[in-house]
Amino acid sequence: METDKLKKMVDAAKMYYQLDYSQQEIAKKLGISRPTVSRLLQMAKEEGIVQIKILDPTQDNEILARGLEERYGLEKAVVVSAPQNENRIVKKYLGEAAAGYLHDIVKDGDSIGVTWGTTLHEVAVNLQSKHVRNVRIVQMNGGVSYSETDTYAYEIVHLFGKAFNTTPHFLPLPAIVDHMLVKQAIEADRHIRKILDMGKNTNIAVFTVGVPDNDSVVIRAGYFNFEDLQVVYSRAVGDICCRYIDMNGNLCSEELDRRTIGIDLSELRRKEKSILVAGGPCKVEAVYGALRGKYPNVLITDQFTAKTLLEREPDGEPDAGGAGQQAERVPAGRPPVERQPVVDRGPGE
Repeated sequence: METDKLKKMVDAAKMYYQLDYSQQEIAKKLGISRPTVSRLLQMAKEEGIVQIKILDPTQDNEILARGLEERYGLEKAVVVSAPQNENRIVKKYLGEAAAGYLHDIVKDGDSIGVTWGTTLHEVAVNLQSKHVRNVRIVQMNGGVSYSETDTYAYEIVHLFGKAFNTTPHFLPLPAIVDHMLVKQAIEADRHIRKILDMGKNTNIAVFTVGVPDNDSVVIRAGYFNFEDLQVVYSRAVGDICCRYIDMNGNLCSEELDRRTIGIDLSELRRKEKSILVAGGPCKVEAVYGALRGKYPNVLITDQFTAKTLLEREPDGEPDAGGAGQQAERVPAGRPPVERQPVVDRGPGE
């Protein structure tokens, strides 16, 4: 090929594909006709000077989803493309994806149990109305805060009810009380017992995982005393419905669990669809613990979290029952326990 023609071909390709010039603009700069530019660009592709590669993020996400399903025994994994691995941004994309997934699967007669926190709030505000009949929405765990922290419990349940054309059932109680006897007295009330039984009998559960740090909605809600915080900070990787778990998905404290109001974690394993919506760099360990405990059968997460979960070395099947016996530890970045009020620094779940 003539050197002059080859140079024009390369120049035309650079201007068109790298500088976003139009073919008319290229023709003017090179002193040739627009049809000639078109022929040069076509020849550049045929000669291999221009090679077009299409990256389909949805295809990569499908591969990640299949990998998660196989590795962790999930019925379904949905992997969302988030533009940045930043907790606030990831949460927004997860909310949109989970809302879309629920819109697709909810049908007449379903009973849906929901928890609370900022991740579930993102799901709730993104729900689109769907005309279904006889759907029941139930709050699965208490969400009344002892502090000024907003758990979003009421708003989430209300928005779920609005989206699925039903009157929701609230659980207007704290998530954790100071004494087991207080919990027993509360649950003895027949009206409370009815709501708790509804939550137990839902066929769909939608929940997230929290992270035990000072930004946690659960911790900021004021449920814990000094001794409780010692247990949570030293043993837990996260919480599900305010029940704290270790890396293997085992309960960190039977005593704390006996003071927690709401659905038992074992009940999540029995759901037709037990949907965990969680992701972001701070939640990887908590998601891993939940998966090891076999609590969800559906996971909605982001591509960064999915890749990290698939890179984890399998280390045997979890011990699904009983309290964990792992040694106490304080992960890097977790705040020290101090005898002072927790500072309100913004939503964490």
